Amino acid sequence: MSRTLILLRHGKSDYPLGVPDHERPLNERGRRQAALAGDWIRDDGLHVDAVLCSTATRTRATLERTGIDAPTDYLAEIYGGTPDELLELLRIHAPTGAETILMVGHFPGMPETALTLDADGAIDRFPTSAYAVVRVGVEWNRIGLDVDQDAKLVALRIPR
Repeated sequence: MSRTLILLRHGKSDYPLGVPDHERPLNERGRRQAALAGDWIRDDGLHVDAVLCSTATRTRATLERTGIDAPTDYLAEIYGGTPDELLELLRIHAPTGAETILMVGHFPGMPETALTLDADGAIDRFPTSAYAVVRVGVEWNRIGLDVDQDAKLVALRIPR
């Protein structure tokens, strides 16, 4: 049994005056990056069965621009979540039968979660719209709990 977790950082955001961080939109570059990330995910042969997405405006817009149309849970806890918290969200919200789950979130949670699952992995940088692909050998409800979860960071992609 092998499952695939895609950890996608949102696209480049704008910084409008007076707009709280949670509500910041994508800028033009971020919209292009997000669409390209969706293309690359499909080109990599990854079929997303379910999505867990932060409620932040920029993550929601990133998901929309990817063109990935899968059942989605919007979870406020992804925003600012630590790897342990993000893995707990996966255990709680991941559909049992899903083979591939996309989580759309923020830095540093996305790369740190990949490295928590695969301590031997290496991530030099994780800019906006980057995504990590992690293969996991346990059920979603066990992710992050088993010492031998057979997790491997198999790709790090930076759509530009």
